[in-house]
Amino acid sequence: MINNPFILYGYESEKYFCDRKEETKQLLQLLENGNNVALIAPRRIGKTGLIENLFHQRKIQKRYYTFLIDIYATKNVEEMIAVMGASMLSSLRPLGTKVMHRFIGFLSSLRSGISFDAMGNPSWNVEIGDIRLPRTTLDEIFQYINAADKPCIIAIDEFQTISHYPGGKVEELLRTYIQHCRNARFIFSGSQRTMMGEMFLSPARPFYQSTTMMELGSIPMDRYFQFAQAHFEESSKSISLEVFQTVYERFEGITWYVQRIMNELFAITAPNSACTVEMIENAISNILRANEFSYQSMLFQLPPKQKELFIALSKAGKSKAITSSEFIRRWHLPSASSVQSAIKGLLDKNFITTNFGVYEVYDRFFSLWITK
Repeated sequence: MINNPFILYGYESEKYFCDRKEETKQLLQLLENGNNVALIAPRRIGKTGLIENLFHQRKIQKRYYTFLIDIYATKNVEEMIAVMGASMLSSLRPLGTKVMHRFIGFLSSLRSGISFDAMGNPSWNVEIGDIRLPRTTLDEIFQYINAADKPCIIAIDEFQTISHYPGGKVEELLRTYIQHCRNARFIFSGSQRTMMGEMFLSPARPFYQSTTMMELGSIPMDRYFQFAQAHFEESSKSISLEVFQTVYERFEGITWYVQRIMNELFAITAPNSACTVEMIENAISNILRANEFSYQSMLFQLPPKQKELFIALSKAGKSKAITSSEFIRRWHLPSASSVQSAIKGLLDKNFITTNFGVYEVYDRFFSLWITK
């Protein structure tokens, strides 16, 4: 039973998934016509949700094995392979022991890291140290993909992460495997527009001209409002266009923030009552209060210069020329060199994002908490 229709994590069903009908259709059409796809959009706009919605289409579930592999937190090829194997086994688990055993049968290099329960169901206990021959294990995974009794659709989320792996040869390695993989289509999903563009559009890079590029924008406001309004009305509540538009515009239509505010507004609106504009600030305050301990801890852990710059960027909003004398003077920062070193640390920790030379705090709620 769904108590709140504005789902924040995971995928429930199409009923609780807003729109994206054309994008789902476009992605399906590209894959079915033999294309690999580079899907590009800022984080929290809904790339992963779109992929999960595609994977839950009846046509896809009947014809394909589908794998969603999130490599955002990985630091090297060994971690990538561990996440890849664990994600694939997890995706195959609902299909039964026989399907899982077929996959496990190809992974002879990881036998010591895979155990079986009394029913014969495998469990993934692979540690990074177990992957002693990463190329061998990757070769085994792709052997399985090519030998699978159904074609596969493999989505690799935050794909640009591989460009940071030490060694610098992972792109070439993956490109070679994918180029010779006849039983799968790939979705390379990424949030760093500049980096993804370099990976797929630069003639010097291995993935040049190997995919069809697809950009994902915000859900149009009118469609998102219809979705929200329908769910409020189904629970004998109401929300006006004015309320929804205020939220949508304040957070620039970024799906996760709109969804999070709608979740809170739905929760604090009583049955047979209307959600009002005045309730928006209450909703935001509730969200900030719920995250306060986390924000305090993260801020405490930042070195002083990174903390100073983070607070400045939180208050300034979207900022260019952050090493200029004007920016430094306005926010009482020590020097251009300290800003340069601090911004590198903040970008590495994903506290800050940058796009076309514009810097902003990644977590809008964190930024609001700072300014409040």
